[in-house]
Amino acid sequence: MEPSTQRPAIPVTVLTGFLGSGKTTVLARLLRHEQFRNTAVIINEFGEVGLDHDLLQQSREELVLLANGCICCTVRGDLLGAFASMEAQRAAGAIDRVIIETTGLADPAPILHTLMSDPGVTAHYWLDQVIATVDAVNGMATLDRHPEAVKQAAIADRILLTKLDLAEAAAAEALRARLAALNPAAPQVASLNGALEPDALLGVQAGDQAARLAQLDAWLRDEAYAGHEHGHEHGHEHEHDHDDRHHGHGPDRNRHDDHIRAYSVIREEAVSWAGVSAWLEMLARLRGDDLLRVKGIINVIEHPGRPVVVHGVQHLFHPPVFLDQWPSADHRTRLVFITRDIDRDDIDSTLQVFENRRTRARP
Repeated sequence: MEPSTQRPAIPVTVLTGFLGSGKTTVLARLLRHEQFRNTAVIINEFGEVGLDHDLLQQSREELVLLANGCICCTVRGDLLGAFASMEAQRAAGAIDRVIIETTGLADPAPILHTLMSDPGVTAHYWLDQVIATVDAVNGMATLDRHPEAVKQAAIADRILLTKLDLAEAAAAEALRARLAALNPAAPQVASLNGALEPDALLGVQAGDQAARLAQLDAWLRDEAYAGHEHGHEHGHEHEHDHDDRHHGHGPDRNRHDDHIRAYSVIREEAVSWAGVSAWLEMLARLRGDDLLRVKGIINVIEHPGRPVVVHGVQHLFHPPVFLDQWPSADHRTRLVFITRDIDRDDIDSTLQVFENRRTRARP
């Protein structure tokens, strides 16, 4: 899966999370560990600049500050410029990982688009993981009031729960359940009393293709989505309503995550890549705004034994990658969707149309 470059492509972690959820504190703690000694950091100056960022800048040479405002508005030019400014260090082998910290109000999608599509970036870097920080004290209210926070958690590969030492046990458990319904396959990593286990957040090292395949396989495990494919928004509504009344305001009947769906689509038999690729293009064109994230591995008729990996964020799909081997003994086509207001039945039925059309077209 690695591009053909002199050095292994460098993994990029996107660290997102709502205002006050502890992103910069997490980043500062991570960078103290030896494993992150050669990590370059890209961070913006909008809205959350303070002492933590000043300390980061004093202690790290590989820090790039994006000064033109919200990263989601100026992401392409500024982000490409940031990578260009690190080129000499990358070429010299002085960087083995990049962390991008977004603003609390940012939609991570534009960042992911740049990481997945720009040839100058994809030649040397690859998107390893998205980590979303969620404040265990205020997380429930934040998810209720801010759709950005819901989207950040929904598309994350891992969710980092912060301020657990300050949260009541019952409130923290309710938040865990809500996040699990929102994003079933994302591991929830605890930050207790500010302590962090860096190995739990490291992701995959540069050049470790086997680990990348295992990471993909973990995301696609369909049992994680059992019970979440329909109407997950009802699972903890009454408990949360009680909590709202306890704090002096009525229940929110229009929670932002009521619109989020997380589910998998499975095919036992090999499928036509021509049909599936046309189907994905149709989905991206017609419902791209609501395809928050799509990942999958496809058993294609045209290339027996060589599965295709697909990865999409809203309107954009990364160029498909043909693997030389399966990451596990499971050779089914497995596609995971995180969507907004798109039901699983709609996805499945449209795929059937393209499957049938291509099947009839084959000699």
